[in-house]
Amino acid sequence: MRADATLRLRNLGAKSELKTLTRQFTRSVEEKKADQAKKLFPSLTSLIDQSAKRGILHRNTASRKKSRLARRLAKLS
Repeated sequence: MRADATLRLRNLGAKSELKTLTRQFTRSVEEKKADQAKKLFPSLTSLIDQSAKRGILHRNTASRKKSRLARRLAKLS
């Protein structure tokens, strides 16, 4: 149970960081700030990959998220 509690806290922190970065990216896309979105994209995709590797996100979910973010960035450019 202690191990589960530790992992739960790690997962919550990672998900929170992921959501925050996603919100920043989305906001920059909606405000049509392409340069800011392009700076955030690599770090966001890296964080998604790390989350999938650690088992916080399923690998298909991670792939889908990255694909959708890339499409939004491509529309902006």
